[in-house]
Amino acid sequence: MQVLRGKPQYYAVMETAGNRDVYSVSRLNREVRVLLERGLGTLWLEAEISNLARPSSGHWYFSLKDAAAQVRCCMFRQRNMLCAFAARDGQKVLVRARISLYEPRGEYQLLIDHMEDAGQGALKRQFEELSARLSAEGLFAAQRKRPLPMMPKRIGVITSPTGAAIRDIVHVLARRFAAVAVLIYPVPVQGAAAAGEITAAIRLAGRRAECDVLIVARGGGSLEDLWAFNDEALARAIVASPIPIISGIGHEIDFTIADFAADVRAPTPSAAAELAVPDGEEWLASLGRIAARLQRALMRSVEGQRKRLRWLVGRAALVSPSARLSQQTQCLDDLEQRLSRAMRHNLTVRRSALTERRGRLWHLSPVAQVRGAAARQSDLFARLKAAAFAQLHRARERLSPLVRTLNAVSPLATLERGYAIVSREGGGILVNAAEVAVGTVIEARLARGKIRAKVQGP
Repeated sequence: MQVLRGKPQYYAVMETAGNRDVYSVSRLNREVRVLLERGLGTLWLEAEISNLARPSSGHWYFSLKDAAAQVRCCMFRQRNMLCAFAARDGQKVLVRARISLYEPRGEYQLLIDHMEDAGQGALKRQFEELSARLSAEGLFAAQRKRPLPMMPKRIGVITSPTGAAIRDIVHVLARRFAAVAVLIYPVPVQGAAAAGEITAAIRLAGRRAECDVLIVARGGGSLEDLWAFNDEALARAIVASPIPIISGIGHEIDFTIADFAADVRAPTPSAAAELAVPDGEEWLASLGRIAARLQRALMRSVEGQRKRLRWLVGRAALVSPSARLSQQTQCLDDLEQRLSRAMRHNLTVRRSALTERRGRLWHLSPVAQVRGAAARQSDLFARLKAAAFAQLHRARERLSPLVRTLNAVSPLATLERGYAIVSREGGGILVNAAEVAVGTVIEARLARGKIRAKVQGP
């Protein structure tokens, strides 16, 4: 070190050239990058996407901005392939990122590891918070859930009267057990007012007590579409309902607060209908087995009575005089005939009752309706097929002259004669050689395929 003396109160210290630690720009950017990456680590950021670019490498380059500032971001292909949605400009997102520095330009940026829709993420957080709170209160406990009735006389369905869910439910109920009555409580299943109206319908059904079981259902949709079923008041109404409730909301992978609060959760509306009623065909088979068992029991009873009668006849022959024995024998024969007639009559009456019940069940069966619907469907399909072929033929006749005209004026025909269309790589068509500098990469499109080349000279 050299000390330069001037006035007594001032000192100037200067470094020698050999002691100076001179940075290069590359070293400076590299060390700044290390400081940034080590200093802040991973962080979460919520902002709006702008200037989104997707080059052929598959990486995403964009900015995240708020009302006052913005920051450059990069999400590499290996990370954005795991994203559950296609990002777009103007979308508000929640990201997990690491701060870094792009050394060639000295720009600091965020390296995105994970991205989710900010609106959907907020809904998920609300869902998880409400679910945890209600579960802690015991609303989802299995001990409080009620069993479904084995044979409901009437089923209440709380859903949209125009949606696909009600059609699926009615179809399944008609197929499995057509004799059950269905009462529909029409409500909206999506929108701001939906949760309140569904809650009111559950309470109304509980007050009227005209159904043995309730089905709360709607078709599938996004988290926002199903949000009406994540309402706290609705969950409490389901728990307080005096009628057992089956939830059939969305698809098998969809879960809502209403599913957790319901007595039984079905993966779909159709599955909810299957849980609500028994299988009619199984019941018919069970009645047949009961009838066979009854018949066998009656035959065993008749045979037992006959054995007892023969035993009594033999005993009377041993202890009575012959005259009395003859009289008693005649009386016993009469009793045997009366007993036999009574047994046959009883068996005939029971068989008639069983036949009548089987006929009533068959009359209520949807088999005849299904066969008629199948015949109508077959006829409609044949007519649709014929109409489709006719329309396709007419369209083909209209299209043929247009195709010939298009081929006549198409530049592809020119390419077939050996010409090519030359353009800058990723740019516009070239029509003037003076517009291209030496070393520019150009692209020539031929009749079949493309050729990339570099300009060597004019």
